[in-house]
Amino acid sequence: MSAGLPVESTLTDRFQTTVPYSVRQALRLGKRDKIHYTIRPNGEVVLTRAASHENDDPALAPFLDFLARDLTAHPERLRALDAGLAHRIRTLVSAVEVDLDAPLAADDE
Repeated sequence: MSAGLPVESTLTDRFQTTVPYSVRQALRLGKRDKIHYTIRPNGEVVLTRAASHENDDPALAPFLDFLARDLTAHPERLRALDAGLAHRIRTLVSAVEVDLDAPLAADDE
């Protein structure tokens, strides 16, 4: 096995890091791509690009990119949520319990 190209990055206080450019390039990673970690018995960790999911909404990533660009280009368009509307939303959803980790039900269920 070849030694490969050594690359390193630094962890922040919140245990976050920037994936170095050479690693992003080698894995063909773009914004919002996922990284898969394989932890080997000897403690070695292998990073690979996570497989995309067939059921992912193909419009979501471009839409989120559009929003990010628009918010950056036009921050003056941001408006505070009206207090009355915020109260109405809280009232409408106050009894609704949501598990954000639960899978979404299929349309035919």
